[in-house]
Amino acid sequence: MFKPCRLGILLSGGGRTLENILERISTGHLKAEVAVVIASRPGIRGIDIGKAAGVPTHLVRPKEFAGEEAFSDAVSRLLDEARVDLVCLAGYLSLWIIPPRYLGRVMNIHPALLPAFGGKGMYGHHVHKAVIERGCKVSGCTVHFVNNAYDEGPIILQRAVPVYAEDTTDDLAARVFEQECIAYPEAIRLFIEGRLKVEGRQVSIDDPKYRRA
Repeated sequence: MFKPCRLGILLSGGGRTLENILERISTGHLKAEVAVVIASRPGIRGIDIGKAAGVPTHLVRPKEFAGEEAFSDAVSRLLDEARVDLVCLAGYLSLWIIPPRYLGRVMNIHPALLPAFGGKGMYGHHVHKAVIERGCKVSGCTVHFVNNAYDEGPIILQRAVPVYAEDTTDDLAARVFEQECIAYPEAIRLFIEGRLKVEGRQVSIDDPKYRRA
């Protein structure tokens, strides 16, 4: 009997990415289930979304622990208890030190075309502001495996969007998020189907749609 992939979602904000994943699961596009939601901030909409979906949802705040290692251990324990197959960062703004057993099983989506506009402090509207101020003509999103360095894990998928001269950060954010809603579920699907292979900094995809004709 097929068992759906068990996802752990880590978030720090509004939960739009969680909503998108839940919607893709409900329509049958993802053979997965959200096994646990872990939030790092109180009072955020993402917590409400997890609870409304009937998902075990936990608040784990960094400041309630003695240090990064103690905080990270608490997060890892909850993921272990939920028997998570894949961890998806969804606007997660806290540092989780990834233990070796989870390396290769953690994904993130970044609202720019890495390696440009990545690194510490480059999140949300900060990224879009930097892209516009630099005069870029193209931006987009990047799904990548996560290691213990900011935005440096192997890239899985990227989708691009134009940047127009009259764009505000909100304009660009909305355009990029439309592509995030496509790219992240697709990367999760490829993981579930065993189509991703990591070799150093390269991710090869064993799927005809990603091969040159």
